[in-house]
Amino acid sequence: MRAILLSSGLAVLCSLIGTRIAIGWFTRHGFGQPIRDDGPTTHHVKRGTPTMGGLVILLGSTAAYLLATVLTDARPSASAWLLLLLFLGCGVVGFLDDFIKVYTQNNQGLTSRAKMAGQTLTALTFGVLATQLFADERGVRPASQHLSTTHDWGIKLPLVVVLLLIWFIVTATSNGANLADGADGLLAGTSAMVFGAYAVVCFWQNSHRCGSADVAASASQCYEVRDPLDLAVLSAAIAAACIGFLWWNAKPAQIIMGDVGSLAIGGALAGLAIMSRTELLMAVIGGLFVLETLSVLLQVGYFKLTRRLTGTGRRIFRIAPIHHHFEHLGWDEVTVVIRFWIIAGLSVVTGLGIFYADWLG
Repeated sequence: MRAILLSSGLAVLCSLIGTRIAIGWFTRHGFGQPIRDDGPTTHHVKRGTPTMGGLVILLGSTAAYLLATVLTDARPSASAWLLLLLFLGCGVVGFLDDFIKVYTQNNQGLTSRAKMAGQTLTALTFGVLATQLFADERGVRPASQHLSTTHDWGIKLPLVVVLLLIWFIVTATSNGANLADGADGLLAGTSAMVFGAYAVVCFWQNSHRCGSADVAASASQCYEVRDPLDLAVLSAAIAAACIGFLWWNAKPAQIIMGDVGSLAIGGALAGLAIMSRTELLMAVIGGLFVLETLSVLLQVGYFKLTRRLTGTGRRIFRIAPIHHHFEHLGWDEVTVVIRFWIIAGLSVVTGLGIFYADWLG
């Protein structure tokens, strides 16, 4: 618990101070955000706002975690290093995308193939290391070869299937978080709630690890997880860094997170879900990201289908992802963000309720 409190406190300070410094530095060096022309017209005033603020979340939460670990006389675990691999690896892909946009002052950064290649390399490297190496004294590796909701279930899957699933989870979650980063404060506030929930989940798992003398032997009341406490410490640091960043990112945003932050946040969330054995539960806890992704898939799918059938493509929403649809309907951006925060909060509470109910049952 001391490490969790220390890492979150340090992360808030690093993010609050670091973001303020980043705003000045990015402004002086012309790192302004280009805006998509087909987006809400109210967003055009954001053109030139300093971007790539997600760098502060990456660096601040990583530094806070490492410092808290050292100050509590501990060492980073294999699971924490693997989570940092996803966090920073997806962040590098996002940084390249942002830098190209800023350098060319065009909203088109990396090509979709290049971005997918970077995410795939990161996901597969993580998948091989997490499933094949770093077993602890109980023989538990950071990631398993089973599907999981709150515990592993079903048969052991072939490695190639597991790697495909990990690839899908990482790319889908990182892209889902990226889609949610389209309104001031939306992703930062949602991420603070989601990572806060995972800090609770992992801390609970640490208190109820299988093999502990004071934990019941029932399979529903103990957890085969490699390093749950370390995952809780790092998750708390990311949540706190998002809160510190939100101070400057709330409307009117003085800095924008950029793909470097959104892809990294999605990658870290995927890693937490995989290593805490809660892949399917993550779809509930991160329900807002699922909603944003589904809105884009439905929009694109319906447009292509109607164009093939009638010759004229039609749309379900005025614009996707869905939070922009409501802005086009006339909702103020702050109203959209607060109501989507409510949806995100309800998703988090529902996910935690399912997690706890499973433990009771």
